[in-house]
Amino acid sequence: MRLLHTSDWHLGRAFHRVNMLGAQAEFIGHLVATVREREVDAVVVSGDVYDRAVPPLAAVELFDDALHRLAGLGVPTVMISGNHDSARRLGVGAGLIGRAGIHLRTDPAAAGTPVILRDAFGEVAFYGLPYLEPALVKDEFGVEKAAHEAVLAAAMDRVRADLAARARGTRSVVLAHAFVTGGEPSDSERDITVGGVASVPAGVFAGVDYTALGHLHGCQTITARVRYSGSPLPYSFSESEHRKTMWLVDLAADGEIAAERVDCPVPRALARIRGTLEELLADPALARHEEAWVEATLTDAVRPADPMARLAERFPHTLSLVFAPERAPDDPDASYARRLADRSDQEIAEDFVAHVRGAAPDAREQGVLRDAFDAVRADDVEREVAR
Repeated sequence: MRLLHTSDWHLGRAFHRVNMLGAQAEFIGHLVATVREREVDAVVVSGDVYDRAVPPLAAVELFDDALHRLAGLGVPTVMISGNHDSARRLGVGAGLIGRAGIHLRTDPAAAGTPVILRDAFGEVAFYGLPYLEPALVKDEFGVEKAAHEAVLAAAMDRVRADLAARARGTRSVVLAHAFVTGGEPSDSERDITVGGVASVPAGVFAGVDYTALGHLHGCQTITARVRYSGSPLPYSFSESEHRKTMWLVDLAADGEIAAERVDCPVPRALARIRGTLEELLADPALARHEEAWVEATLTDAVRPADPMARLAERFPHTLSLVFAPERAPDDPDASYARRLADRSDQEIAEDFVAHVRGAAPDAREQGVLRDAFDAVRADDVEREVAR
């Protein structure tokens, strides 16, 4: 069976205020063409279909168009909700849509109930594990601690139990939206840290033939059987070195995997350039970036006059301007943002306690801070889902 694995469409999202809907529509057209031309047997979409719980109407219309075009090909599609989606909204009408071959899996309780597809060699069971927010699903899975590994492990126990009851030789595919250890994040993914831990080990998915992951925006191979497709479009300049692709996966009769990357359309190249303003305006080596979307980091000791306007004369698609004078991080003149760079909310809070009290928080107090951040984040998720 030939699968096309994609994820993280983030329909409705902009790139530094640039409307990406046209590029997203071009990607959908490319997806449909790939399904037809490469004789794909099933499409899997591993979450974050939309960029937010209540997407704009134009994004909903594009999603509707994608569903109609995929259904028109007669090729089954299995799709899960991600941490940016409203699972309840995305799952509306799932029963009716399923009759057209579009299988939406948004209910955590159904993790062990697969979509069964068939090829010449027998059945393939597709298990959809939507994003599992630990605080919201721990009771459903009967786990004591609200942690990513605990709820995913419990969901996978249901998968393996169902698979064990099926005919010998039944092949299996799991769709999951999670941060798996060994994956490389970018700046455009929403933080899902709980209890100080964001990632889960790849071993959680042991026992299935292929795990199609979503959440991280870079295409990555965690193991031969556990892969991220990444987002089809860039959503931050941290993705400037990404090659945006989908995975074309051939699942053999014995469960062996062969995977090939299929490139996605590139709306415009990304470039990160750094130096003084005069260096950036004069350096001939930067000519190749003149038509790219540009993030410019200026290292001038003193902020120059009209930097964006002057940069735009050479790099008309400059979208982001960062000031980073060459100073030591502990320099009192270093910007507040620079001093906080790469520090988590937990670390910032602990530093504040130490500054105010004169002593760092002890282990118990660190736990109190961590629980408070987890509670706020979980409350934000619950409020967004309820909107």
